[in-house]
Amino acid sequence: MTPDDGRDDLKRSLGATLEFAVGSGGWVVEGASAQSAGQAQEGAQADGTNPPADLPILSSPEGGPLAAIREELGECTRCRLSQGRTHIVFGVGNPDAALLFVGEGPGAEEDKRGEPFVGRAGQLLDRMIAAIGMTRKDVYIANVVKCRPPQNRDPREDEVATCIEFLWKQIDAIRPRAICALGAHAAKSLTGSAEPIGRLRGRVLQARGHNLVATYHPAYLLRHPVAKHHAWEDLKLLLSLVEG
Repeated sequence: MTPDDGRDDLKRSLGATLEFAVGSGGWVVEGASAQSAGQAQEGAQADGTNPPADLPILSSPEGGPLAAIREELGECTRCRLSQGRTHIVFGVGNPDAALLFVGEGPGAEEDKRGEPFVGRAGQLLDRMIAAIGMTRKDVYIANVVKCRPPQNRDPREDEVATCIEFLWKQIDAIRPRAICALGAHAAKSLTGSAEPIGRLRGRVLQARGHNLVATYHPAYLLRHPVAKHHAWEDLKLLLSLVEG
């Protein structure tokens, strides 16, 4: 590779990252000034990106197939994850959504509130959704497992095997045009592929007959903002499936 090739790659990467940042309402990136960070934080609060501290715990879905699935799940004690949970995190959003996001499992904030993706990673996910012209009310968000793993460890194979059939039932009830797997663990659980996320992303995969695009988990993007331009390409691919 020549020096010019390296500069061209860097320009494309920076350009895609900037496009994503503009499309998602502006992100505070590493190295931003305290003033710009404060302005971005104020903007996020004004547009509802940051959930209020007193966000109520969501009630179960009312009526329809999702309510029946939630009733079947009950106060689940099918695996060891039930022993340390505060709340089951079933899922949230539009029961007729064309786009469904799937994460690995609830974290501390999600366990506390009973809603998926409400912490810092959830705030970033909201911006990712906004980047393609949607809100949480337009999509559906769920996880592979419904209870928080201790210390946010990865769910074990038997825990995933016990819980994932409820996710498949949710998917069958919603019938989305596309699924977005957030992170390698969600992608593996849905597709069965053990390939790293860097190889899985950027293309349309299949999950029991559903179109699926894998991308980096928002928590990873918080730690590695340079990967945001890849996530932006994945989001545009998802949007093409939804609109196609």
